[in-house]
Amino acid sequence: MSLTRVQNFSISLDGFGTGEPQSHDAPFGHAGERLHEWMFATRWGREMFGLPGRTGGIDDAFARLFDPGIGAEIMGAGKFGPPGWHEDPEWKGWWGPNPPFHTATFILTHHPRPSIEMEGGTTFHFLDASPAEALETAREAAGGQDVRIGGGPTVIRDFLAAGLVDHMHAVVVPILLGRGVRLWDGLEGLEKDYEVEATSSPSGVTHVTFTRADV
Repeated sequence: MSLTRVQNFSISLDGFGTGEPQSHDAPFGHAGERLHEWMFATRWGREMFGLPGRTGGIDDAFARLFDPGIGAEIMGAGKFGPPGWHEDPEWKGWWGPNPPFHTATFILTHHPRPSIEMEGGTTFHFLDASPAEALETAREAAGGQDVRIGGGPTVIRDFLAAGLVDHMHAVVVPILLGRGVRLWDGLEGLEKDYEVEATSSPSGVTHVTFTRADV
């Protein structure tokens, strides 16, 4: 059965999935790269950017679950680009000519544009749709494989609120951001629908997985 998954999504101790303000030079606002340093230190993260390997261990094992079984991704407009990106017809995302998704990738936006085919198997499609409608479209493109909800926090929160996420891997990073976009707002009692497990890492982060009980 095709699952809807969130993988490697980092949040601060106070629940923020990104800082503010977001701009072309600061994709995560004042948070910078602090939410993702754990991932960039893993062997998997270094390989992704063509750098010499680092350590394996718990963080590397979790990070490597990002790709297997994924046939399509859904992300929000704020993950694809800074405010106003839709006014730039040349904008093709933050990731250069070969983005790390390698699947059909659906951008939720109120400003649809023609699809963009990138190197490495990624094709960006632009949808003005509800979470349920977007998921139906992405599942068709995934061909029986899983659909990854890639973020940012607003999009993940919307899919969680709609009861559409089967498995979620959140990484709690020991920093306090104080401001930005929070993940958990409005999701009181969410844990009742999931089996929840937490694994602490020597790096200081905690990997928390939410798996729907009937999956």
